[in-house]
Amino acid sequence: MTIKWGIISTANIAQKAVIPGIKESETGEVYAIASRNLGNAKETAEELEIPVAYGSYEELLADPDIDAVYIPLPNHLHKEWSIKAMEAGKHVLCEKPIALNTKEALEMEAASEKAGVILAEAFMYRYHPRYQKIQEIIQSGEIGAIRGIHGAFTFNNAAAKENVRFRKDWGGGSLYDVGVYPISAARMILNEEPQAATVHAFFSEQHDHVDMMASGILEFDHGVALTFDCGMWADFRNRLEILGTEGRIEIPSAFVTNQNQQDHFYLYTSNGTKEVEVPYVNQYALQADVIGHSIQKNKTLPFPVADAILNMKVLDACLTSAEERKRIEITKG
Repeated sequence: MTIKWGIISTANIAQKAVIPGIKESETGEVYAIASRNLGNAKETAEELEIPVAYGSYEELLADPDIDAVYIPLPNHLHKEWSIKAMEAGKHVLCEKPIALNTKEALEMEAASEKAGVILAEAFMYRYHPRYQKIQEIIQSGEIGAIRGIHGAFTFNNAAAKENVRFRKDWGGGSLYDVGVYPISAARMILNEEPQAATVHAFFSEQHDHVDMMASGILEFDHGVALTFDCGMWADFRNRLEILGTEGRIEIPSAFVTNQNQQDHFYLYTSNGTKEVEVPYVNQYALQADVIGHSIQKNKTLPFPVADAILNMKVLDACLTSAEERKRIEITKG
């Protein structure tokens, strides 16, 4: 059974990354795309060789041939259209962050359970095989006990004043857009949830007062912390460092990769420096296949919607800390 995907929106991330990824996957095909402008939908469908184009999201959701939908809409629309898609019986891959806050994410989880469909958050980097290798190195004890993690994801898009990332009421800001990557990575690597967050941010008057740069610390057990920074008005960086008592792992291109970049990472120990070579893979294709296999075989996702809710709780705390300029404890449960 091939999974037939519908794409809700002609967003750039869909055209440049997710649609090519689904096409490269073993389990899926891109069957339809929708835009609120039929002309845009038809133009994109023709350019990307997608069989069906719709002039509304509702028409796409009404198509009985579509099994799953990908939603790359602005953040404030994630909940609405994910729930509508699930109520139409479609499995959903929703772009990160899954919602604007934990309350919305919980409502989306309830809708997925009621409809009996999969709801997944689009963090493609987690499916890259290098992270399995990294976990194996950590578990082997080669770098000793983990003492800290540092992540950075920044880029400069400040001149594009009309970008949806710069609308505060739409869920704009660097924490929502790229801060979620090092946050989710630390949770994945440590396999635990942080206890508190402290974040300092630069809120730009030129960009509807969204956080254009944020630096933070998440407190984990045993004195371990994630220190991170994220930004949309800074030079491009996309890296992660895992520091242990006996060594460290550096991932120069930790979240976004392409065929012109190395996906390799580096292991530093008393035995010297080792470049761990990882063949190029399409992270978006791997993501589509994990979801596709889960649909086909009725398997539980490795990162179910419960993980998205936990990540959202951390993001809520980070945003509150930045706005109120204080440390925020993260409650369990």
